Amino acid sequence: MNITEALRILRAAPHDAPEFRVLLACGFTPLHLQTLLGAHLQRALPGHHVSVSTGLFGDLAGALRLATDDSVHAIAVALEWADLDPRLDLREAHYWGPSSSSDVVATAAAALRRLESAICALPHGTRIGACLPTLLLPPLFHAPGWQHAEHELELDAHLMSFTLALARRDGLRLVNARRLALRSPASLRHDARTHLQLGLPYSIAHADAVAELLAHSLIPASPRKGLITDLDDTLWHGIVGEVGAAAVSWDLSSHQVVHGLYQTMLNALADEGVLLGIASKNSPEIAAAALERADLRLAMEKVHPVEINWNRKSESVRRILGAWNIGAESAVFVDDSPLELAEVKAAFPAIECLQFPRNNPGAAIALLHRMRDLFGRDRVSDEDRLRALSIKSGGEFNAEFAAAGTDPQDFLASLDAHITIEIDPDPADARTLELINKTNQFNLNGRRYVDAEWRALAARHGSWVAVISYRDKFGPLGKIAVLQGLFTAGELKVESWVMSCRAFARQIEFRCLEFLFSHFSAQKMQLAFSPTERNSPIRDFLSGICVTQSDSPHTLTRDEFARACPELYDEVTLTGRRENV
Repeated sequence: MNITEALRILRAAPHDAPEFRVLLACGFTPLHLQTLLGAHLQRALPGHHVSVSTGLFGDLAGALRLATDDSVHAIAVALEWADLDPRLDLREAHYWGPSSSSDVVATAAAALRRLESAICALPHGTRIGACLPTLLLPPLFHAPGWQHAEHELELDAHLMSFTLALARRDGLRLVNARRLALRSPASLRHDARTHLQLGLPYSIAHADAVAELLAHSLIPASPRKGLITDLDDTLWHGIVGEVGAAAVSWDLSSHQVVHGLYQTMLNALADEGVLLGIASKNSPEIAAAALERADLRLAMEKVHPVEINWNRKSESVRRILGAWNIGAESAVFVDDSPLELAEVKAAFPAIECLQFPRNNPGAAIALLHRMRDLFGRDRVSDEDRLRALSIKSGGEFNAEFAAAGTDPQDFLASLDAHITIEIDPDPADARTLELINKTNQFNLNGRRYVDAEWRALAARHGSWVAVISYRDKFGPLGKIAVLQGLFTAGELKVESWVMSCRAFARQIEFRCLEFLFSHFSAQKMQLAFSPTERNSPIRDFLSGICVTQSDSPHTLTRDEFARACPELYDEVTLTGRRENV
């Protein structure tokens, strides 16, 4: 991105939208970095108005102290060597020599400790993106530049200790130095003229690279939920229908190890909670024989559903997405054939289509890195691991539910269902906000929140949050619903309500409302419903129980709900902190 484009993006930002305030903490003159960071963040948050402020020149730790009062939603830290000791800045250095080397290291170590303390003093959960020094050290050490000097290694050691401490802090993401090196080669990063004259050491291209990765750190893209893969010349090398199950290959001896690496990646993604499916044009019996080989690196019990037939790939993809109950924008399709990729893309414009590059090991490894970007997450939670298991158990649930025929209530009564309702959960629980921001179908109004906005909602007088977990005889679904709102002066308002599609058809939505009426002893509630392109499930549900629907919010009385609510069979456990309710 260039400066002209960045300014155009910033000028087009919706000024009446919620503000997203960012502090850019850096010790040098920010200039282009500030503009470019604002533009990349604005592009990532089209529903907000992004503003980027800066601290005092030459005082990075002081800039961080400005953010201790919750005045900003996020902090971007651009650390350079000059922030650790003025002698590491070309503009400020007055003496280089053997006697100063040890002192520079000691001063830098002390500066890093102060920075760590300043970061630890920030409000809990503050969203922080940090970029460590990107420029070459000045030539102050006595060793030749092609050799690592002892004091330089000591500096690196102190920086690494500081880095590890930051990496363990919740809410903080570090820019990957290796990825930055791909975007911005070291030889093109420094602009000596603007550095010495204006105090800005970055070239425009390097400032853009740093700004883009800092923006990713602050506003990471939502991980994709599922991957659908082809078989021939993708999961393995060869056409199984032509060469047979024993002859397709994916190992070193056949010089086709990139296919084995792809299998290894798929297996790892499955263990991280990514849904895996197969869409292949093949003879089911022959392909199944290859999938049953003992040396396959992908455990097939982690793959569901498997669509092997001679139909169009888009038909198979449609059935898999239906089984997963996710939208195409949450899925990735991998195939070696450009024609098949184009056919699926035409049917599902929102799906990410990736071509498996046959006979190109470098491109295949690049594909693995791309997959990691699409599916990567900060932490792998129990909820992530439950996802694939719950999809399979959901298939069993749907089959038995359909078999129940005209009397599904008997089936629901047999589920041995248990619901846990947690009131005012720990604000550090990322799953709560993740559900709010990623659920589309059963979503009261489609509102999305950044961390600071969510914390501000919870801090209001009368605010409440309820998180619902579910399990039955088919297994646990984990945390599947979140409700949030206000209870003041006897009035109950539901401002956000989402429920995972994995929980549909179990009457959990009725239990949620029954709990609210009972827990708050309310006679009516207001639900801040607003239609979106994809929330027809909750719209249809509310239309069946709410008499007053013409205005927003919808109003639901206790009597109306009692008339519409079926008999509920689940056992309920209430947990959590209840001081606010």
